[in-house]
Amino acid sequence: MAAAALPNEKAVGALPIDTITTPQPPALDVAKPPAPRTNVFFDYVLDTYRSFQDRRAALGLSNPGAVDNISAEVQRSVFLTNQTFSGLRAELNKSFSIYPLFQISHAFSSGSQLLSPYTFLALYGTNNILCQGQLDSDASFSARFNGRIHPRLIAKAAVQIQPQSGMSPGGAQVSLEQDYTGDDFTASLKSINPSLLEGSLTGMFIGSYLQSVTPRLALGLEGVYQRPGGGMGPEAAVSYAARYKGDDWIASAQLLTQGGLQGSYWRKLTDKVETGVDVNLQFAGMSGANAMMGGPSREGSATLGAKYEFARSIFRAQVDSKGKIGCLLDKVIAPPVRVTFAGEMDHVKNAAKLGLAVSIEASGEELMEQQDKVTPAIPPF
Repeated sequence: MAAAALPNEKAVGALPIDTITTPQPPALDVAKPPAPRTNVFFDYVLDTYRSFQDRRAALGLSNPGAVDNISAEVQRSVFLTNQTFSGLRAELNKSFSIYPLFQISHAFSSGSQLLSPYTFLALYGTNNILCQGQLDSDASFSARFNGRIHPRLIAKAAVQIQPQSGMSPGGAQVSLEQDYTGDDFTASLKSINPSLLEGSLTGMFIGSYLQSVTPRLALGLEGVYQRPGGGMGPEAAVSYAARYKGDDWIASAQLLTQGGLQGSYWRKLTDKVETGVDVNLQFAGMSGANAMMGGPSREGSATLGAKYEFARSIFRAQVDSKGKIGCLLDKVIAPPVRVTFAGEMDHVKNAAKLGLAVSIEASGEELMEQQDKVTPAIPPF
């Protein structure tokens, strides 16, 4: 007869009594509680959006900038765009404060048909506000205001008033712009001379969006809607943009649906040498709509430029396919004195332009001491 097992003995193959546990529910993450469930459809959409955002953040994409600045390295850094001039020019700049930033400028020019004999400029800026006004001796006035509404949202407004003269019919222009900067995209909406006085919305409206697809590639588009008024019908155009960033080079391209292609290439050869190439192709009348005007036409231009940075000077030079050569030398003679020389020669028109400018920065010793103690303001340019 088999002996009965004692109460303290453990049966062979059975689990110990002290190891038997009851299943427990998963721990609740207090920092990120689960979202309340309300509707099956909305919950599915919300879960899909969150999954997409998590995958998007895992890519580590950076902000590509705006469509307007897709070729800024070439157009603004290397080329002589908005920098060349002719005649003699003298500038006197006075800074009163570093934070908030406040400075005024007096400019005198002679021998130039584009520059006014006298120009007064005032600038005030903080980390959230930028105010700038300019008044010329020919009564032309321009002003702009930038305000940082949110760390990602900047509102811009600009006004230009040009009086009537023998060289220009005069007029006024108002521009309103909003820029939203995301982690990996930039959206912009701009309106020029918007009005409702004619019974309908008139003016020019430009919307753009540039999105980083990979850490190096960004794609975007820009739409333009224009309604001049006076009974004229609206016009619309769309352009597509692409930007690719390498280790030491950047390539960008823009394609217009109405017939146009612009491409640029920027490369940093050394720490002090940069170069850039810009190609612009225009295809007018390719649809055959203006057959009465002589049929389709093709136009194109190419520009090559270089920028050299020395110890106390910067030299820029460029040449284009239309026979125009230009150069600009900006040299610091002393910390408060800067001299700029500009030259341009057009072989097709057999014309040449020369310009010489002297700029003096009149800042006192108190401002120099303030610059060492206070962080300078960075306005929303």
